[in-house]
Amino acid sequence: MNNNKLETITNLFEGAQIRSVWDNNKEDYYFSVVDVISALTGSNNPRNYWNMLKKRLSEEEKSELYTKCVQLKMKSSKDGKMYATDTLDTKGILRLIESVPSPKAEPFKLWLALQI
Repeated sequence: MNNNKLETITNLFEGAQIRSVWDNNKEDYYFSVVDVISALTGSNNPRNYWNMLKKRLSEEEKSELYTKCVQLKMKSSKDGKMYATDTLDTKGILRLIESVPSPKAEPFKLWLALQI
């Protein structure tokens, strides 16, 4: 991806950090999948949740969601270092929300609409 803006932008949803990167060429945000899952589920280990979801989607032959993931370097909140992170654009994040059962799905969609 050829970005003019590579810095991670941190947005908050109900106090949860959602890292994102703006792509000037596509004129869209890429959001950290793990951050979104954490915000929606409150999971103690959102990375494992994402891995299980990818496996389930693959078994159901609905793998298009994770095949559209783009790995971008984002700053870790734990140590401040940059790590490759699974991200999805806005359309992909909306599909992800549909795959994660959560009472926060509708409020998250509204929050997302304010971000774009």
